[in-house]
This record gives sequence, C-alpha cells and structure tokens, in this order.
Amino acid sequence: EVQLVESGGGLVQAGGSLRLSCVASGFTLDDYTIGWFRQAPGKEREGLSCISTSDGSTYYTDSVKGRFTISSDNAKNTVYLQMNSLKYEDTAVYYCAQITRRLSRCNSLVIGTTDLFGSWGQGTQVTVSS
Repeated sequence: EVQLVESGGGLVQAGGSLRLSCVASGFTLDDYTIGWFRQAPGKEREGLSCISTSDGSTYYTDSVKGRFTISSDNAKNTVYLQMNSLKYEDTAVYYCAQITRRLSRCNSLVIGTTDLFGSWGQGTQVTVSS
C-alpha cells in the first residue's frame, strides 16, 4: 500500500525557513516522480516543485523558484522541501504526492497537472505571519 506522510509544517515569521519532509512507503522512490503542492483557503491546489530521482530532474514553479529547494534521500525513502524567505502568501496546507505513472519525468507539464498524481499525503499546515 502506497503511503505518503508529510511533516515539518508550523508557524513561522515572514523571512523565516521551514523544511518539510515526505516519508514514502509501499514503493521505491527511484521509480516515481514526487511532487509538492499547496492549497490555501478558497484557492485551487497549486503545484510547486517535483523531483524524479531516476533521472535527477527537478522543477520549480515561478512562485517558489529561488526560495524553495526539493531534494531526496532514497535510503530513507524521503523527499524534502526546504523553504526559505517565506512570505505571508506561502501560508497553505502543503501536500506531497506520487505520480501515477512509473518512471515519469519531472517538468512543468507534470507539476502543472494535478490529475497525474494518484497518491497523496494528508498535508501539513504552514502558516507565515507577517
């Protein structure tokens, strides 16, 4: 059974940092692209970044490029999202998700298509105070 468990969210002041973790089980991280998404109240779920450890590809959307860094530790089956220079508008519930299709690449099309991701974590709340 595929499971994804996020942690690391919390309350932080604007300009601060947080590191989110996504622990995966039930599959091999090497075989599947993992994406990070967020959803703020009243807004649609937004793709932020993805990583494909099979080919080393990563992608960031403009809203987080230069501030967030995605990485993975395959030995721990864990994907991280390091978030720096946090802004008030980063406040949201953050989710990690596994792409459905094995050995898919990570790119702008992938992270922009929520329906490609079939398994999701429960989310972790990030609140940035201004």
